[in-house]
Amino acid sequence: MAKVSVYNMEGKQVGDIELNDNIFGVEINEHLMHMSVVGQLANKRQGTQSAKTRSEVRGGGAKPWRQKGTGRARQGSIRAPQWTGGGVVFAPKPRDYSIKLNKKEKRAALKSALTSRVNDNKIIVVDELKFDEIKTKKMSTVLDNLNVQKALIVLNDNDKNVILSTRNIRGVKTALTNTINVYDILKYDTFVVTKDAVATIQEVYA
Repeated sequence: MAKVSVYNMEGKQVGDIELNDNIFGVEINEHLMHMSVVGQLANKRQGTQSAKTRSEVRGGGAKPWRQKGTGRARQGSIRAPQWTGGGVVFAPKPRDYSIKLNKKEKRAALKSALTSRVNDNKIIVVDELKFDEIKTKKMSTVLDNLNVQKALIVLNDNDKNVILSTRNIRGVKTALTNTINVYDILKYDTFVVTKDAVATIQEVYA
């Protein structure tokens, strides 16, 4: 089991925590991580874009001029793609962009992402994150104490004060243990997680 230091909100080390190798020490599968990220971004796409092909544009039924003898290029319809107001050659149509990964693949990808953060020393465990009030300045101070700028902060509980205190800080995002995903873990430079959240992650994914 890998040992990681635990810090308080002042940035001082207050102990160590052992991380489960079945989650934070697996063999990294880059292909699955890539598929998970691509899938997540693809699944966000609405797929509602649409344009008309030449057969769907109104008008253009008659040939604009006779085939030969005018000196102009032959044309069959004023709704052909080269005409203003004509159809689009390969017009986009509503489609489903979603990519599906099975449960086993999703878990393996998530474990690979968590392991990569440990291997790169990009994980910071905090003993607790508690605020008496909603105060962005307090959260900024905590991040400065931990020497963190762009971070994903993972909480065990839906702590309104912490979440709202973080909302306006650029490059910082909060997530709960049940909403973490590969894309966010890899996107942010540092994975900041509370001690309780680590216990929950290890309990759920072990």
